[in-house]
Amino acid sequence: MPAIQLLLLACLVWGLGARTAQLRKANDRSGRCQYTFSVASPNESSCPEQGQAMSAIQDLQRDSSAQRADLESTKARLRSLEGLVHQLTLDEAAGPSATQEGLQRELGAMRREREQLESQNRELEASYSNLLRDKSALEEEKRRLREENEDLAQRLDSSSQEVARLRRGQCPQARSTPQDVPSGSREVSKWNVETVNFQELKSELTEVPASRILKESPSGHPRSEEGDPGCGELVWVGEPLTLRRAETITGKYGVWMRDPKPAYPYTQETTWRIDTVGTDIRQVFEYDLSSQFLQGYPSKVHVLPRPLESTGAVVYRGSLYFQGAESRTVIRYELNTETVKAEKEIPGAGYHGQFPYSWGGYTDIDLAVDETGLWVIYSTQEAKGAIVLSKLNPESLELERTWETNIRKQSVANAFIICGHLYTISSYSAPDATINFAYDTGTGRSRALTVPFKNRYKYSSMVDYNPLEKKLFAWDNFNMVTYDLRLSKM
Repeated sequence: MPAIQLLLLACLVWGLGARTAQLRKANDRSGRCQYTFSVASPNESSCPEQGQAMSAIQDLQRDSSAQRADLESTKARLRSLEGLVHQLTLDEAAGPSATQEGLQRELGAMRREREQLESQNRELEASYSNLLRDKSALEEEKRRLREENEDLAQRLDSSSQEVARLRRGQCPQARSTPQDVPSGSREVSKWNVETVNFQELKSELTEVPASRILKESPSGHPRSEEGDPGCGELVWVGEPLTLRRAETITGKYGVWMRDPKPAYPYTQETTWRIDTVGTDIRQVFEYDLSSQFLQGYPSKVHVLPRPLESTGAVVYRGSLYFQGAESRTVIRYELNTETVKAEKEIPGAGYHGQFPYSWGGYTDIDLAVDETGLWVIYSTQEAKGAIVLSKLNPESLELERTWETNIRKQSVANAFIICGHLYTISSYSAPDATINFAYDTGTGRSRALTVPFKNRYKYSSMVDYNPLEKKLFAWDNFNMVTYDLRLSKM
């Protein structure tokens, strides 16, 4: 009964809304009682056809499918959110340390990258500064060379006029006296043959050093003061004679040499030259004739298997001896066969700027040759920077004997050996330098000297003694020069 009452109440409410309603009561085919009611549509005047009903049903199905798809999408998003919440829950369970470590690693990587960028920036700035300094130095060198060229042209013109007067047998008058003659000189009879000024004038006019006025031995080498052509103590160094000039900036520093004991196929005239400006020095220029050397036409170019360092190389008995770059190793390179015959580390020797000469240039290890054989000049920590001398076996490079001097290596500009005596030069740039110390390996004693030495071009980076020619070979600011010597009797 309650159900019937509710149904009747609903019909009543619906009827009020629809204004008209009909209730029927009848048995169905099976004999069961059925209640039916009908309500008129408030909007439609007639019922839709079957096709329209199907269309409405399809619209309802499409709406249902769309709602079902939206529901599935919503479920998928909920599952994703649940997964994220689960992951966050696991991270919290693992504690904050793992997350912090990850952040610290990323921060460290970023800091390292920043440091690398800052380091590269500093290197670029340093390189740029070096380039600016090199540019300024080159401009200054260019200006100096221009002035020097003008001065040489003036001196050449003056010298040509003076030569012409001398050939006519005319003595120079006071008002036309060359600049190099002392102001008090007015007549030939008043010239002092021993003065340096007169020697410079003679050298410029005849292109022959003043020492050539000394008597020469049959071999063409100057005799000592007592006439002995052998060993002696150094008492005089002549004016520099310029043979040639390097062509490029790589020749500002360098070394040139001849073999005092040449081996076949080389002769006393064969010359070798190495330009030492750069980081990978391997080229050795070889000149069979002196004329080729003076004109700059090498007959051969050797490429060393290892780069060399500094200006301390020498040629002796057919081999080139040099210091390997950034090492204390001395290398013997046989020039004819172009092979390395021996290598030897100099025990404890400073290298690559530890104990150079005062001008720098990584001149820590300097090889030398004299009448007695092959030498190496260097220093060690044990010697506290003092010059150490060692006699080398020219075949194996074994050290035969060593001397420690009391001469600080970095206080002198260069050094060479004559007859077992070490001589040092006071300055590489002062025009009027001196041979300031001598060390005798026979007695183990050193003494001070004041033998004048000229740095004509104001940057002597190499000075070596050639015992065959009895001369000093030097490299002075692009220029290859020689000095005549005078030795006293031992």
